[in-house]
Amino acid sequence: MTKIGNNRLIMFVVFVLVLFSLQACKCSELELLVSMKASLNDPLGSLRDWNSSRGLCEWSGLVCDGSSHVAKIELSGKNLSGRIPESLFELFELPYVKSIDLSSNELFGEIPSNLLSSCLSLQYLNLSNNNFTGGLPQVPSPLLETLDLSNNMLSGKIPENIGFFSGLKVLDFGGNVLVGSIPKSITNMSRLEYLTLASNQFSGEIPRELGVMKNLKWIYLGYNNFSGGIPGEIGELPNLYHVDLVYNNLTGEIPSSLGNLTSLEYLFLYLNKLSGPVPSSIFGLKKLKSLDLSDNFLSGEIPELIGQLQNLEILHLFSNNFTGEIPTSLTSLPRLQVLQLWSNQFSGEIPRELGKFNNLTILDLSTNKLTGKIPNHLCYPGHLFKLILFSNSLEGEIPESLSLCKTLQRIRLQNNKLTGRLSPEFTKLPLVYFLDVSGNNLNSSISESNWDMPALQMLNLARNKLYGSLPDSFGTRKLENLDLSGNGFSGEIPPSFGKFSELMELKLSANKLTGKIPDELCSCEKLVTLDLSHNQFTGQIPSSLSQMPVLGQLDLSVNELSGEIPQNLGQIPSLVQVNVSFNHLYGSIPSTGAFLAINSSAVAGNTLLCGGDETTGLPPCKGGAKARVWWYFSTCLLVLAVLAAAMMIFVFIRKRRKEMAMNRVGSKDGTWELQFFDSKASKSITMEDISSSRTQENLISRRSYKGSSNHNMQFLAKIESNINHSSYWTETSELGNLHHPNIVRLLAAAACMSEKHGILIYEYIEEGKELCEAIRGMGWERRLKVAIGIARALKYLHCSCSPSVMVGDDLSSQNIIVDHRDEPCLRLRLSHSKRSSSSHLAPEMVESKGATDMYGFGVILMELLTGRSPADDEFGVHESIIEWARYCYSDRHLDAWVDSPIKPDAVVYRSKIVATMSLALDCTADNPSARPTASAAVKALEGFVRSNSCGLKLCSNV
Repeated sequence: MTKIGNNRLIMFVVFVLVLFSLQACKCSELELLVSMKASLNDPLGSLRDWNSSRGLCEWSGLVCDGSSHVAKIELSGKNLSGRIPESLFELFELPYVKSIDLSSNELFGEIPSNLLSSCLSLQYLNLSNNNFTGGLPQVPSPLLETLDLSNNMLSGKIPENIGFFSGLKVLDFGGNVLVGSIPKSITNMSRLEYLTLASNQFSGEIPRELGVMKNLKWIYLGYNNFSGGIPGEIGELPNLYHVDLVYNNLTGEIPSSLGNLTSLEYLFLYLNKLSGPVPSSIFGLKKLKSLDLSDNFLSGEIPELIGQLQNLEILHLFSNNFTGEIPTSLTSLPRLQVLQLWSNQFSGEIPRELGKFNNLTILDLSTNKLTGKIPNHLCYPGHLFKLILFSNSLEGEIPESLSLCKTLQRIRLQNNKLTGRLSPEFTKLPLVYFLDVSGNNLNSSISESNWDMPALQMLNLARNKLYGSLPDSFGTRKLENLDLSGNGFSGEIPPSFGKFSELMELKLSANKLTGKIPDELCSCEKLVTLDLSHNQFTGQIPSSLSQMPVLGQLDLSVNELSGEIPQNLGQIPSLVQVNVSFNHLYGSIPSTGAFLAINSSAVAGNTLLCGGDETTGLPPCKGGAKARVWWYFSTCLLVLAVLAAAMMIFVFIRKRRKEMAMNRVGSKDGTWELQFFDSKASKSITMEDISSSRTQENLISRRSYKGSSNHNMQFLAKIESNINHSSYWTETSELGNLHHPNIVRLLAAAACMSEKHGILIYEYIEEGKELCEAIRGMGWERRLKVAIGIARALKYLHCSCSPSVMVGDDLSSQNIIVDHRDEPCLRLRLSHSKRSSSSHLAPEMVESKGATDMYGFGVILMELLTGRSPADDEFGVHESIIEWARYCYSDRHLDAWVDSPIKPDAVVYRSKIVATMSLALDCTADNPSARPTASAAVKALEGFVRSNSCGLKLCSNV
């Protein structure tokens, strides 16, 4: 055979082998992908066309190269679930695949260890936002450029050989439960540009060796347990434009070398333990857009050099120890939108030109030591919507320029020394929904202005020197809270106040108001608190007040009211506190409702009142006295008739009181003291019913039993041990007087005479489930309804009860029962049975009883949004759900934290869901004064129902 013939034979053999090899690769690809499909659950049918009847390049989610080999697998957000078997990659390979994106699914199990070695051409791998567990991949892939494994449940340490991923440009391990320190070998990734290790459990110091990774543009190490100082070597990275080291335990001073980062646009160091002054070099970073150093221990003054940051848009320095004056040079920053310096010790005047050359949208300088006047130009560009300056020593008048600021929505100027008036233009701001100028020295009439504030929901003008008559209207149908107390208003309450159909709180105390209390107020059907005390009202108490269905607190004390107390006031089921002291009332007090256990101070100063039990301090009602009360017009016959009627009423009242009074009863378990707080229960439930309920078959949960009386009234009996009899009856009396649709009623209480244990009898919630169980399968709108109900309960306890009732550790998912209508009911317990600490309990509340419950409410919101319990151990660095939620919110990865049943609603309600998480984070702020009130939470949540969209809210004082 000739030489030419041999060459042709060799070429033919090679050609055949190549064809065979290509065919084998195609078979390998097809078989692997078909096997992968078989291992996954595909509820959306995204892989329905993955079958051998069609070519690979026609399969959904696959992209082929020019040789008809699979080059990309793109299956992000397909709701795929299941495990990817490691055995697949032992049999088959994907040698031509350059990109795999399986992010935002429900995949679980370990990441196949041979995935990278089976995909030798792989450059891009994204498995983020799944449920993968186990360790990180150990086998390096030199061609890999992007490795995103964020927001899974991966554990363990970063492998020491991580540096062999030498081609990586993007590395994201954020949102897992990784531990240990950052290996120094990471510095071998000389091409790395983006490094994210946030929201894990990394500890130790941040490696100084990061300074040799000259291509780094992005460092995100927040939400870990890093300690020590910030390495000065980070300042040697010329391309760095984003540094985020938030929520660690970093100490020491901010390195001045960070001033060398001439490309830096974002610097976030908040929620650490940094101290000392801000290095002057930081103010030479001319590309800086956002600077957040809040919640540290930084001190010193802010120099005028800050004026060099001409690109700065957001400046957060709140919750530090800064002193001195606010730099005048801030006024020269043309792009500055958000300026928050609250809770420091700034003094002096607010720069006069502030706002004139800025683009302010949010300004919060509250809780400082500022003096002088409010500048005229704060709203000069016309974009300011939040102005918060409370708790300073500002003086002078409210600038006329603010009256022209039509974008304003929230104004808080309370507790200053402001004088003058609210101008006619100021009372016509169209978007303001929250206006608080209380605790100032405003001295004018407000009735002369033609109020037209259609968005107004909360108006507080209390503790000023305002005078004149009350305006007929405030130009809004949305008013929910109106506080005009502590002024010098005179005249009568306008009947038009009855048109405030949304009003929940009306406080007009400590004025000079006269005339009769208008019957029209009964039209305010949502009114919970009515305080008309310390005025000069005359006439009788309107019986129409009994028509107010949710009235909880009524204070008519220190007036000139006369006549009898309408008996039907005692029939308002929601009324828990009433004060009619120091008037000219006479006759017997009602023997029902809130009057049953009324305190003597609430009826004092009415010399002709009678009745009630010993706690009232009133004499018993007698016929002779009653005859004198009736202005001596009765004849002897009439006196006898009145006496006879009085005796009948007395017998009836005694009978009713006997039903509700504490009784000593015997049962098979011994002798008990039994006190009812509900009239129906007193007729239906006996001590034998309660004792009989304590059987194994009736056991619902630990120490709780379902019971039923002979009259078919169901109840829940909860055993209390180690009670102190004195405090036990005090507390149960307080709980028994709470009446709200979102609070479980305490029907009765019993205490064993011979032992230190008692039984609380609650109403039984038919088909009720604990919150954590009830929300399974609930969509967004149903969960929002639950959130609103809980917030309303808190608002009632905080605003309508006097003194306010602090829930504390009771505010947890175990104590929230949701009925079949999705109405939540908060079940309150006695203080001795509460734990000393809880994941729902604010840090300061362990030591301070007066701290807000809103921290716990924020945790509840997080549970509703994420479906996760604070007791879960899947929060990475975060020892609590709160830290985890802060990370998720900061990254804006909605799919990473929202509960699965809500995800289908996220397309329509995304902004509301994110805004609710923002509210939850506000509620769990470390600074108690920064948390919103229950009233504010109700407004925000109800606003989500009323509006079609809701913008994201930047962190701010409320």
